[in-house]
Amino acid sequence: MNKPRVLLVDDGLSVLDALGTMIESEGFELVRAADGHEAVEKFRQQPIDIVQLDLNMPVKGGWDTLERLTTINPLLPIVVITARSDAYPVAMDTGVAALMQKPLDIPFLLEAMRELLAEPATKRLSLLAGHGPQTRKT
Repeated sequence: MNKPRVLLVDDGLSVLDALGTMIESEGFELVRAADGHEAVEKFRQQPIDIVQLDLNMPVKGGWDTLERLTTINPLLPIVVITARSDAYPVAMDTGVAALMQKPLDIPFLLEAMRELLAEPATKRLSLLAGHGPQTRKT
């Protein structure tokens, strides 16, 4: 069985290393990107099952990256990771699958990732159509 592939997008190298190592230790295959531009390029090069996306990044910010990735694949589950407490209302309008505030609750993050990966496409379509909440907030 193939490991789910996670695209981790963060401009903090220590975050990429620490969170990336933890994600890999939980049985996920990891693809790292240090900014939004690199994330979109890596997304185009290989299949990605779920994205963890920091909002505050240079080159191409998180919201622009989210918009580009969901244009390519509207059903892609994206977990937005941010220290910004004002991101929740915007996230609800963009179809974000989950919103996690820093500092991260790692067990909760892993649980949310597993739930999103197991979610049927019909449920994701329903959420995108506005028939239910679109975010999980910590």
